[in-house]
Amino acid sequence: MVLPIYILGQPVLRKVAEDIPADYPNLAEFVKDMWDTLAESEGIGLAAPQVGKSIRVVVIDLDVLSDEMPEYKDFRQVYINPHIVEYDDSETDSLEEGCLSLPAIHEKVTRPKRIHVKWLDEQMAAHDEWIDGYLARVMQHEFDHLDGKVFTDRVSPLRKQLIKSKLKALLQGRYRCGYKTKAAVRK
Repeated sequence: MVLPIYILGQPVLRKVAEDIPADYPNLAEFVKDMWDTLAESEGIGLAAPQVGKSIRVVVIDLDVLSDEMPEYKDFRQVYINPHIVEYDDSETDSLEEGCLSLPAIHEKVTRPKRIHVKWLDEQMAAHDEWIDGYLARVMQHEFDHLDGKVFTDRVSPLRKQLIKSKLKALLQGRYRCGYKTKAAVRK
């Protein structure tokens, strides 16, 4: 089932998500719904808070980029209770990012090229790895959602000022996109 994507201004996007137990109810069904939602919205990553659940679950599909990045052919991964343990700040890069929860906003974000991550897969097997390259960037972006952050929190104060009207429009429910959404609650 395709779920609505929560747009900036929804409180769940600013909460720190909770780790879940191995017996979390209906997890397999929820993960399937996340995959359906990601495909429908044509994204590459989706975190549970973006569909209204404050739990530490992320899906990433880099297969859609495999024409340009053949190393990600057939790459589709579920991350349960992921945590970045360490950032290797020795090398960073700055690339443009966008987000399903912030439609029509794209900004350059500087991030470390390499991170140390712990997570569980769908079979609840534990992983503890250093990740680098584009996957490390996508993980950082998606895992930020689990910590109540969005990518615009990581842009310079000047860039933030320049996109202030776009962010305000999102908060007021003024945006267009081609997938099902749940706009911010207007006060």
